[in-house]
Parts: sequence; C-alpha cells; structure tokens
Amino acid sequence: MSVLPETQRAWIVERRGLPSKALRLRSDWEVPSKLKEGQVLVKVQAAALNPVGYKLMKILPNFAHSGRPLPAEQDLAGVIVDGNGTHFSAGDQVFGFIPVELSQATRQGSLAQYVRMPADHLVLRPPSVSPIEAAGITLVSETAYEGLIDIGKIEAGQTVLINGGSSAVGAYAIQIAKAKGAKVVATASAKNETFVRKMGADEFIDYTKTPLHEYLAANPPSPKFHIILDAVALIDPSLYTYSPAYLAPNGIFITTGPMPKDTSGSELWKTVKTVFAAYLRPTWLGGTKRKYKIFMVKHRKSRLDDIQKMVSDGLIVPPVDSVYEFDDALKAYDRQMSARATGKIIIKVDPNVS
Repeated sequence: MSVLPETQRAWIVERRGLPSKALRLRSDWEVPSKLKEGQVLVKVQAAALNPVGYKLMKILPNFAHSGRPLPAEQDLAGVIVDGNGTHFSAGDQVFGFIPVELSQATRQGSLAQYVRMPADHLVLRPPSVSPIEAAGITLVSETAYEGLIDIGKIEAGQTVLINGGSSAVGAYAIQIAKAKGAKVVATASAKNETFVRKMGADEFIDYTKTPLHEYLAANPPSPKFHIILDAVALIDPSLYTYSPAYLAPNGIFITTGPMPKDTSGSELWKTVKTVFAAYLRPTWLGGTKRKYKIFMVKHRKSRLDDIQKMVSDGLIVPPVDSVYEFDDALKAYDRQMSARATGKIIIKVDPNVS
C-alpha cells in the first residue's frame, strides 16, 4: 500500500441547518489510519446526494446523537486502498454506502477523499458502469429492493403502483419491478413522463391533474394493484385511506414516509395525523382495510449482491441527473433541494474520475 496522507479534504457537517449553514469544506480532516476487522479503506472517486442527507442536517438538533462533526453523505464509488484481509484487494473498483446510523457511529461519510467502512457494505463495480454512475446506486436501490421484494414479496405478473416514479427511489423501483416480471404503473408530473417511461414504466399517471386517490378510485386497474410503493414519503394519507378502491384485498401499501419537511408544529401535526390515520387506527374504528408498512432501509449484503448482478446484466441502468465538482457541493445541494432532479446528483470527489 502506498503512503497515505495524514489529512484530507472533506465536506464536514458541523451544525444544524441547511447545507449552506451546516457544511464546511475542510482540508485538515484526518485520514482514517486504523481499520478494525472486516473494515476496508476506500479512496472515494464519486459520491451521491440523498434527500436524507440535507433533511438530517436541517432537522436533527445539535445536542442529539448525530456524530457531528462528520463528513456528509452515504453513497460512493471508489477504489480499495487497503483490503485489510477481507475479500477485497488494493485496486479493486467498488461501490456501496454507509448507512446513516453507521456514519454517525464511526464519523465516516462519502464526501471525503478517504473513508473507512465495512467490506460487506461494498461490491465490485461492474465494468459496464462508470464510477459516476455507480456512486448513486446503493442507498436508493436497496430501498426500492427492500420495499418491493423483502416487504412486498413482488411476483411476476403482478401490477404495482410506484408513486413518485421520477424520484431516485422511484426510478430504481420501476426497474427492479420490471426485472422481477411485474407490470408497473408510475406517477410523476407531466414533464417527467419521458424519464419515467424510459425507466420502464408500462403506464403513466400525471398526479398534478387530479388528486391521485380520486383518479385511481375513478379508474381502478383490473386486477387491482398488488403493491403500492410510495417513494416520496407522502404526508397526506389519502392515497392509503382510499386504497380499497384500487389495492387488492391481500395487497400492501408500502411507504418511506411520512417525512415532515421541517420541525414546525404544522408539519409535525400532519405527520402525527397521517401515522394515526394510516398506521395506528384499527379497522374496527374505521381504519383502512389494507396492509400498511412504513420502513427505513436496512443494509443487507445479499440484497446488494443481487442489485450488483442486475446492474451487471443491464436490468438496472443507473440514472444520473447531474455531476458537480467537489468544490461545488453546495450547488449540488441546491439542485437536490429543488426537487426537480431526475436521477442521482453526483459529486466528483476525485477530479480525474469520469
């Protein structure tokens, strides 16, 4: 292994707030030098932004167990520097992610030149995808996979609804559902129809024309959906509470939310009402007679291995919205917070990567 620098450049989350307030670019952040059993050292080529990144900066109080200060973000593609006796060797090209709870515990993040992380959170990068493309695969694809396959038990021939098909999770959910042989109906605004269909959606619904639950109740599929995957963390429970009109009796409504936009009283109250209406209210009190599941992705090595195979086989094509230089990370966050991205927003940590 070549001699490592003692310090590195990294975007460090130092306080609560929007990225412009919470982040600082530092050049004196220590390069990890001690690896525990099962850990590897990765030289980061590219990192991807995720909504959870800026939302935690904005919402999580400074006094909470946040791990601050620590490098931002979770997703990455890079090169193994030290395999540390694992199945990886120096020079291996990899991609993977550091889950939020692990990032907070180890003070590691992907917006840094070097990162220490468990080997089982990485897989070899197929030569068919570039580091830029691979950087944004893991978190959103594992989220979509867990929702559709591990929770939803998707089967070939079923029909699924992906709410938010132009979101990063939605784009991967469409591709994973198609890879498993399902028919996919996806929602997005009209301007993103071409993107959603390119991801593989069989049918498209413009949710901006009519409230989605009203449209589906008036135009239910036949047969009804087996799975509804809400990829945008809806704060409004209507899509679920009206779902008996379009979700099969043995179907399931799966969501990554509800997620409040901020910590204001109104947003928190909306969240409480949604959780009660959709999750806690029993059917004998008028609750909806359909299964409902809120989940947060939990990494599983076997899942990432399957995703890697789907990428290698061309069943998943990583969509990239835009690419930013490392020094322009705050501009990348502006793009992320605009909610207009289709595909992943990537930051080049290594300026020479392509």
